[in-house]
Amino acid sequence: MSECRLRQACLAAACGLAAAAWTVAAQASPIYACVDANGKHITSDRPIAECLAREHRMLNADGSTREIRSPVPTADEQAEQDARERAKLMRAAIEADAVRSDRNLRSRYPNEAAHQRARAAALDDVRRTVQLSQRRLDDLAAERKPLQDEAEFYVGRPMPGLLKQQLDGNEAATEAQLTLMANQQAETRRINAAFDVELARLRAVWSGAQPGSLGPMPKASGAAPASPDTAASASGKAKR
Repeated sequence: MSECRLRQACLAAACGLAAAAWTVAAQASPIYACVDANGKHITSDRPIAECLAREHRMLNADGSTREIRSPVPTADEQAEQDARERAKLMRAAIEADAVRSDRNLRSRYPNEAAHQRARAAALDDVRRTVQLSQRRLDDLAAERKPLQDEAEFYVGRPMPGLLKQQLDGNEAATEAQLTLMANQQAETRRINAAFDVELARLRAVWSGAQPGSLGPMPKASGAAPASPDTAASASGKAKR
């Protein structure tokens, strides 16, 4: 081997050894460095307790910066950070739900006519229930008339047990039907309110609004079902 080639080979080997040494040094345990609260520069071969709440550096053996670490948050700071993260995730879930809801609405109701048909179908079920209750109320009224006529013969005297039982049963059945009708009327209002909210939303989407751009779907304000006391009061007024 010529002297020139020998010199080149030695140089390459030296470079390789130097690179290997640098790699080993760089991969060695880092040196921790920071400035404490009093402005004092501190270095150590392990994490520095005084620097946990301050920004600190991790250095390689040659003094170059390997990593800059942020301060370890306090319990209150961590709790606040966690709360912000939860709020962020919740907002993202709400936004995704709004997009999904608008897309589903647009797919289910391509136009206003389709939405009106769905409203009518939902109201038809309630209307049939109300009609059945009204028929039952008419039957109960017809049954009550002869019972009341008979009861007039016992004014000021004890009423026969069977007659009283029949009158009480008729009154209880009437009150139950009135309660059912009041609830169905409240359900009618709730259905209409829900479809009104949907229609306002759909009109915006049909006009070109991007799904989810209108925010969360607002809740419809529907009337609560009537309580038995309300229905009983209505029953009393009906009989009077």
